[in-house]
Amino acid sequence: MQFHIENMTCGGCARSVTKAVESVDPQARVNADPVTKTVTIVSGASTASISKALADAGYPASAA
Repeated sequence: MQFHIENMTCGGCARSVTKAVESVDPQARVNADPVTKTVTIVSGASTASISKALADAGYPASAA
């Protein structure tokens, strides 16, 4: 799944996004790119649960 996160602007943001996803699925593979403001996730967790974790962490995401 892929999300666009408008307020992911730096490496610190990318780390926070990664931690938020891993809080839902510790085995998730996460590729967060602050330059394109996208995050690509390979996970068995639902899109809704990951989207909620991102929003709760302060990184509301839209489907990319």
